[in-house]
Amino acid sequence: MLTLQPAPRPQHPRRPRVALALAGGGPLGAFYELGALQALSECVAGLDLTALDTYVGVSSGALIAASLANGLTPADMGVMFIDNGSVEHPLTPWLFLQPALAEIAGRLKHAPALVGALLRQYLRAPRPGAWAAAAEPLGRLLPTGLLDNRPFERFLREVYSSGGRSNDFRTLKRHLYVIATDLDGGSEARFGAAGFDAVPISTAIQASTALPGLYPPVRIGGHTYVDGALLRTMHASVALERDATLVLCVNPLVPYDAYAAPPPPHSLTDGGLPLVISQTFRSLIRSRMQIGMDGYRSRYPRADMLLLEPDRADGEMFFVNVFKYSDRRRLVEHCYARTRADLRRNARALAPILARHGLQLRRDVLDEPARTFQTAMNARRRRHGPLVGRLQEALDRLEAQL
Repeated sequence: MLTLQPAPRPQHPRRPRVALALAGGGPLGAFYELGALQALSECVAGLDLTALDTYVGVSSGALIAASLANGLTPADMGVMFIDNGSVEHPLTPWLFLQPALAEIAGRLKHAPALVGALLRQYLRAPRPGAWAAAAEPLGRLLPTGLLDNRPFERFLREVYSSGGRSNDFRTLKRHLYVIATDLDGGSEARFGAAGFDAVPISTAIQASTALPGLYPPVRIGGHTYVDGALLRTMHASVALERDATLVLCVNPLVPYDAYAAPPPPHSLTDGGLPLVISQTFRSLIRSRMQIGMDGYRSRYPRADMLLLEPDRADGEMFFVNVFKYSDRRRLVEHCYARTRADLRRNARALAPILARHGLQLRRDVLDEPARTFQTAMNARRRRHGPLVGRLQEALDRLEAQL
């Protein structure tokens, strides 16, 4: 679903400043963004997604934004993240699913002392309800995250430290902001901004993707950080504050509308607690995002904004197992095709908005039915085959030794 938000007071800037704001959404969100962005890059002439003025990413959107700012195209990321076709940086689901053994062990080592203290307290003054009062202290034994996010950070560190890329905000050619939440202060942290730009990009992404309960908070410089989506959805205002004239926004998570979906009708409660939690989280995310978008219109009246989201009746974006390779491929193709359809449907209204920023909708590409995301990945492989990957890996190792 493409939502156009033209500037109330439009301008034709001499130097257009095009920015990208990506919301989070876990693996599902990342795959949606890859499909949508590949469709945009093919169908909009003059749009180079690796050479924008500003990138803002939250949670999994931070991974995509940082990769684009480092020169990786959506097709490059597709080969790496979907087909697992990178020789230098193989990606497996195990990177995201390792138990947080250190966090769990660190909590459990305090169990004997804490349980012993509670037992002694009860024996000194036994009373009804005493065990209920012990629930709060025992809660300290629960881990802050079940899965370990350090392997993912190491993977990103390797990706951004090789092949001419950078793991340092300060050496990037483009402005990149990775948003996290300072847990103890309940405030926004803009990694990449002044005072926060010495943190490695991989560590900033680790913090921005640390969903509470799933991954442990990340300790950086005496502060503790978690998922950036806790405060706002896309943080597009970061780009607007840098005088962006056109902001491309992508929000992968929308609540599912079972009433608008094809029959037979069904209730999400049939899927149990996971679907109920997912629908609740999606509803909260989108509600906050919509409030933000409405506010941008009055606060930044000269900026055009485009918002890409899945259709609310799209079951492919709700009932999917993103850890199955077949589902990943089908999902990214689905998102690619849906985005192309959205662009085609809104072409007449979209064209003048793009023209203000030196961009043009390519109707010939939009009308070409044989295009797929797989086509783009195959073309990428032809240009940069596995031999090039092995050569680059050897050169990186040689450079490290020297």
